[in-house]
Amino acid sequence: MSMSKTILITGSTDGIGLEAAKALAAVGHTVLLHGRMPAKLDLIKSANPVLAKSETYQADLSKLGEVENLAAAIAANHSHLDVVINNAGVFKVPNPITSDGLDLRFMVNTLAPYLLTKRLLPLMDKTGRVINLSSAAQAPVDLSAFQGKLNLSDSAAYAQSKLALTMWSRHMADTLENGPAIIAVNPGSFLGTKMVKEAYGSAGKDIGIGSEILTRLATAPKYADANGAYFDNDSGDFGSPHPDARNPQKIKQLTDLMEAMLPALLKEKE
Repeated sequence: MSMSKTILITGSTDGIGLEAAKALAAVGHTVLLHGRMPAKLDLIKSANPVLAKSETYQADLSKLGEVENLAAAIAANHSHLDVVINNAGVFKVPNPITSDGLDLRFMVNTLAPYLLTKRLLPLMDKTGRVINLSSAAQAPVDLSAFQGKLNLSDSAAYAQSKLALTMWSRHMADTLENGPAIIAVNPGSFLGTKMVKEAYGSAGKDIGIGSEILTRLATAPKYADANGAYFDNDSGDFGSPHPDARNPQKIKQLTDLMEAMLPALLKEKE
């Protein structure tokens, strides 16, 4: 194996994130585990010898103040980060509206990884990679719903949040100077994650399909220059996301709105 990389995986206490963490740690990479619950993080470490030495970071990604603290905690321990895998995501939740009056899916699936990536960029360079977990489910983003002015169904909120993530991935890829490669990926449809079981009541396909593509995109040399690309693991190759993720005007509207929302959301947390 080539040089060991330092890799942060959000939402790495179960599903694809956990499987990718185990696979990456097994070949000698330093994996930073993230989860919402400290007890779950401790359990993961004790249950998986390969992760015993991994650092753990706790943060609720629906709270942007905690996202900032997460980035600060990582920066306090590491001067350099090779890969960020924005894997954490939510679909079906008991209460989809956050204390800020926003949809939890947009917060966790779109805004949190955007803010986290921005805050971690100083630790990264052009050899690095940011892997953003998108989905085959992508639907045009309703900007009023994004601002919490309209309530969406679970599947609509999820599909819009994943397209929004794919859109900002493209924006960041196009605007960063000497930054890491930003790659959005649909890890595979209907993989047997907790999220899929809760959403569809089905067992789903082997989650190894998803973890395998994450480990490859994070470390394989052939993806070093895939900046701005979208990998569709249903076809096993780079592909086309929803057309809105290639529409500069719509991307600008969304990213301008996100930038406008962040200061107010963060101010409340001080």
